[in-house]
Amino acid sequence: MKQLLYILSFLFSVGSLAQNEAAFQQGNALYNAGKYGEAIDKYKTILDTKNHSAALYFNLGNAHYKLNNIAPSIYYYEKALKLAPNDEEIKNNLAFAQNMTIDAINVVPEAGLLKIVNNVTNRMTFDGWAKVSIGFVFCFVVLFLFYYFAYSSLRKRIAFLGSLAALIFICITLLFAFHKFNLDKRDKPAIVFAKESLVKNAPNNRSEESFRLHEGTKVQVLDTVNNWKKIKLQDGKTGWISSEDIKAL
Repeated sequence: MKQLLYILSFLFSVGSLAQNEAAFQQGNALYNAGKYGEAIDKYKTILDTKNHSAALYFNLGNAHYKLNNIAPSIYYYEKALKLAPNDEEIKNNLAFAQNMTIDAINVVPEAGLLKIVNNVTNRMTFDGWAKVSIGFVFCFVVLFLFYYFAYSSLRKRIAFLGSLAALIFICITLLFAFHKFNLDKRDKPAIVFAKESLVKNAPNNRSEESFRLHEGTKVQVLDTVNNWKKIKLQDGKTGWISSEDIKAL
């Protein structure tokens, strides 16, 4: 009975992938024909099946950009960038979309060393750093065995130095992996979808207005109280915004 269920599950997965691929190609054809709204609807049928990919989000961002939908285009470009953080084409299109936003927010620069560490850390995902670390573990084991069984003193010395280097790289990549994990854990970005949103100094409508934000602006969510989100901008400003006005990435 279990084997039958596994077979049926496998066949269903294959069929679902084939349908999604067909829908993706149909969406591309609609996009190329200038039918951007219909392309978006077709792409979203793939999202409804819980199938996600950088290419899908990228195409959704492109379709919304063509329709001048600022917030959705930025939202989907950001989603694509999360899955493909080193893709230059996604970065370029995201920059074009961000140029349509109203809010001009100055980014607080990071300290020199911290900036370098974060840039290197963000070159790969947590899983990527973990895989590299496992690779160095394998190298360490092979080199250590070579050192243990080698007869020549020169070969022993080379194997020892190699295993020591592999051990150092294991520690470094593990540090990057855990740093990436902590960065991702603290990173809770969201995009403002409201045309204009009032940001308050407290989580209620009676509180004073701190500033205003417009669609497409990216914020960091710090806290949640009822129907309010405490947000932080790239320039360090904080405030409370209605949960309905933003969409978490």
